Amino acid sequence: MPFAFVRIDHVQLAMPPGQEPRAVAFYRDVLGMEHVPKPEPLASRGGVWFRAGAVTVHLGVEPDFRPARKAHPGIAVTGIDDLAAALEAAGHAVRWSDELPDVRRFHTDDPFGNRLEIIDAGAP
Repeated sequence: MPFAFVRIDHVQLAMPPGQEPRAVAFYRDVLGMEHVPKPEPLASRGGVWFRAGAVTVHLGVEPDFRPARKAHPGIAVTGIDDLAAALEAAGHAVRWSDELPDVRRFHTDDPFGNRLEIIDAGAP
């Protein structure tokens, strides 16, 4: 092949119009991601961007928004138990899964109902 895949640059999720403050409250304040300013002309469309390490999440506005209940990003983290506790303390359900042997993981939802899979990356 004359090309090669290098990495996933970002994951795009959708959110309802006007809900940027709720996105910031979850992705920045609960998950601890950096809120990254969107460049123009993209910023005028609404939505918000976040980054933590090599993980980048973009939330775009959809007027007829429906949450992604099955499709989801799988995000590997260290300190998975601490993240689960922070989510629960902020009122977000944590649903642990034991379906994959030797993989510690759980699912949670962002404030808009988008499914997120959190996978234990092991010790830092």
